[in-house]
Amino acid sequence: MHVAYGVLAVLLAVFYGYAGGKKVTQSRERLLPMMGWVDRTPMGLVRVIGGLELAGAAGLILPPLTGIAPGLAPAAAIGLTVVQVGGIVVHVTRGEVKVIGLNIGLLVASAVTAWLATIWL
Repeated sequence: MHVAYGVLAVLLAVFYGYAGGKKVTQSRERLLPMMGWVDRTPMGLVRVIGGLELAGAAGLILPPLTGIAPGLAPAAAIGLTVVQVGGIVVHVTRGEVKVIGLNIGLLVASAVTAWLATIWL
């Protein structure tokens, strides 16, 4: 279980660290080719989503690694699951059903990570 959680947590942390970092630091014009939904979303909200992704990435790794507040790891995984539910809703409402495969994969991975974290901790 520890290995499965570790592998999933690291993979999710790398992905969300990268995606969240881009949302926090880049302009709308630079994000548009990768994330078409930012065209109708206020940049303040894009930055908040990026910050939540960064916090979730840190929450998956740091608490179990340090032993400080390990209950934050399942909370981070659940939070990232909620982020993906929101992403799926946004894509579906924009008529972009073809592009939700990544969102569904991340949703499943974060939900499994949350489950593993509750068993592990």
